Amino acid sequence: MRLLLKTVRAAVSQGDQSRRHFWGWLNGVFNKVDYERIKSVGPDQAAAEWLLRCGAKVRFQGLDRFHHDYNGLPTGPLGRYKIQAIDATESCIMYRGFDHLDGLKYVDEIKFNKCIYIEDACLERLSSVENLQDTLKRMEVVTCGNVTDKGIIALHKLRNLEHLFLSDLPGIKDKQMTVQRLQTALPRLDIVLDLA
Repeated sequence: MRLLLKTVRAAVSQGDQSRRHFWGWLNGVFNKVDYERIKSVGPDQAAAEWLLRCGAKVRFQGLDRFHHDYNGLPTGPLGRYKIQAIDATESCIMYRGFDHLDGLKYVDEIKFNKCIYIEDACLERLSSVENLQDTLKRMEVVTCGNVTDKGIIALHKLRNLEHLFLSDLPGIKDKQMTVQRLQTALPRLDIVLDLA
């Protein structure tokens, strides 16, 4: 009986690991960048497809509501719809897909909320996108366990960032130093901290 219990527990444990491995692999596939697709449909359409495929939502310039249905993406002449806001709440976006952000010229708001794959390298990559350095004004980073002080400090390159909301980030160890460095680099930035 004891041997049977050990065998059952081992099988269940292996099943959990196999499922995790499968979902990690699938999420990696969803984040793969297709540079030919970007060329053929334009950066905003390709980025919207990536974000929705990964469970995020996008709001296009001139529209009030967020799109969350991949099959419901607006169609029309190439380049007609421009992404203005990204809500990546509980999505599987990861560093691998961040090259999709390179051609976006109108994004002024991004929310990372409960994004298990968002890490410092993602925030560093985001901050290095030239267009976003000029357009991004509002940002939230909430319950992203892999984000540390290093990733938040990297946001100093977003020179027009006006509002930053940070909450439930256990990787932030030196709150005062992190906020001070951001405030020094971006004096107009309003930082709201909820890191208790």
